[in-house]
Amino acid sequence: MCNLYSLGRQGPDALRTFFGATRDETGNMPELPAIFPDRMAPVVVGGETGRTLTMMRWGIPGPKAFGEHPVTNVRNVASPHWRPWLKPAYRCLVPATAFSEYADTKPRKTPVWFALDEERPLFAFAGIWRPWTGVRGTKAENPDRAEAEHRLFSFLTTEANGVVGPVHPKAMPVLLTKPEEWAAWLEAPVQEALTLQRPLPDEDLREVARGGRQDP
Repeated sequence: MCNLYSLGRQGPDALRTFFGATRDETGNMPELPAIFPDRMAPVVVGGETGRTLTMMRWGIPGPKAFGEHPVTNVRNVASPHWRPWLKPAYRCLVPATAFSEYADTKPRKTPVWFALDEERPLFAFAGIWRPWTGVRGTKAENPDRAEAEHRLFSFLTTEANGVVGPVHPKAMPVLLTKPEEWAAWLEAPVQEALTLQRPLPDEDLREVARGGRQDP
């Protein structure tokens, strides 16, 4: 399960240009070499007036039966809990340059980083988002643990390909690398969009680093 990814040194201008966003709501976005759960990160959402680059928090509350703990990765899109957020209005692109899975080493697990190639070109995870009211954020961000309105995102996973599988055999994120895939994910009917929930071909992904908790 991917609980760490990176945007390297990609700033708002590069993201807006790459994904064709016409609006930018990110403000003074810092460099993001390591993005962890419950942190703010940029996403791209669609709309009648075009695409918007904005900031949301990573992790949508899961089903009540499981304690509503924040879920960063969504696999079972047939679940009644997730189906309402698969409509085009709640789909998003989650920009990234690399993602990490943890190798089961001793005495500690080892972060292993994957990217499209050594240069870390941009791609997107197939994301969903929803509004939510409650307590989120780190103690530094929200010291009083006050309730607030949030926009939260997660992204889809699928079976692991031959590159990720030796490190994390259960799953890998759904990566979208082409403009037509971004458009389909943001705009297509649900069943068409969900055909994108498949592993990236082995030849399009590689291991690029090991050991660090941020992509070097």
